[in-house]
Amino acid sequence: MSGAPRAERGHTMKRREFLLGSTAGAVTTLVANAQPFRTPGDRFFDFQRSNGPLVIDEVEMLELEGHHMMDTGINNQYQVKGEYIYDDMRPPEYVEHPSQIENLPVRWSYLRLRTKQGLEGIFGPIDWDAPTVLRHNFRRFLLGRDALAHETLWDELYRAVPFSRSGAHCMALSAIDNALWDLRAKYYGVPVYKLLGGHSRESVEAYASSWMYSLEPNALRKQATINKQNGYGKQKWFLAYGPGSGEEGIKKNVETVRILRETVGDDDDLMFDAYNGWTLSYALEWARRVEQYHPRWIEEIVATDKLDAFIAFRRGSNIPVATGEHLFGRWEVEKFLQAGAISVIQTDPDWCGGISELVKIGTLASVYDIPVVPHGHGVYASMHTIFSQSPETFPCAEYLLAPMRMPTWYYFEKHPPVPVNAHFALPTGVGFNVEFDPAKIEKQTVITGN
Repeated sequence: MSGAPRAERGHTMKRREFLLGSTAGAVTTLVANAQPFRTPGDRFFDFQRSNGPLVIDEVEMLELEGHHMMDTGINNQYQVKGEYIYDDMRPPEYVEHPSQIENLPVRWSYLRLRTKQGLEGIFGPIDWDAPTVLRHNFRRFLLGRDALAHETLWDELYRAVPFSRSGAHCMALSAIDNALWDLRAKYYGVPVYKLLGGHSRESVEAYASSWMYSLEPNALRKQATINKQNGYGKQKWFLAYGPGSGEEGIKKNVETVRILRETVGDDDDLMFDAYNGWTLSYALEWARRVEQYHPRWIEEIVATDKLDAFIAFRRGSNIPVATGEHLFGRWEVEKFLQAGAISVIQTDPDWCGGISELVKIGTLASVYDIPVVPHGHGVYASMHTIFSQSPETFPCAEYLLAPMRMPTWYYFEKHPPVPVNAHFALPTGVGFNVEFDPAKIEKQTVITGN
């Protein structure tokens, strides 16, 4: 992908059940009410003139529940974590036991912003840490407010909780911001990316983020080959071992890189994720051993509060270093940019402050010629932002394959965003085009108030 480094030589880039609502029938009503939004733009301006400001009337959480059949004996490979330094917290070697078919419960939350005019902004699924903050801390700030005043709303919500401008509070702020973008786009009758400036390309390349797939050599080769056959020229894999596993573990991590490079060839990009589970010395030793396989980047070598470790790694290795999914807001990102500590920024608009903040982070990154490849457990906010921005700054998208999670992530929706031949097509629906499938919803709970 243009703009993201493949390898670096020095500093030179080579490439790079509270209130029970109605059941599934109510969802049908919600979808039906959405149809009038899909009309020509002039109808929306007529709506504006006749109804005045777009006033937020209620803030609701929609909890949707259902079931999904899944083989729980496969595709549950663990990845390294910081706590695995302790023997009693490190899991045993992963072994697959296929054909364990179970009908598993699926439950996700969506944020819905309702207005006096009847329009609704919807965003989700959102992480389970955010709903409590939404109801208890932020709801009162939104009621009665003009949904079009997005900069003011964002700034007031950010300032409202000075004791915590990260974590669950920033996740809740992100959900609100993204739902407001959906609401405003419906107001004007356009996809979200059009409100962000229009599209910069007709499609966006996705890379295959191969989380939870087995790292056993034969299984590794098989899935990497499948990814390649599906059009993915860029793959990311999640390493399983850290310092607690000693020399044997680092050898296995190196072997994973070697097998993948031999499988996909020299022209495809390979990225790796250590999920904050290493130390600086461990990361440098791994990098020394795998540099010959030219990884595109290594991600989250240590926790992001260890800024000096990122600086030292970038100076001590030719392999680009990526991080950012656990950075909240432009101020945290700026520290990494100013320190020269980062090669690829991975802030997540579901967590970092929403689309509004991701765009600002992209502007900062462009000053330093550092690409932004948003962390992608969710797709909507990232995809619409990427489509609206320069390919140099936002070159591609992450698509999390995660067979134990992604089949259920957008489970309740009729039109989940899925890349074809490793590319997302330009969205055409109004807003985020979220439309629920009543056939999959066994129970819906509407939660309002505190």
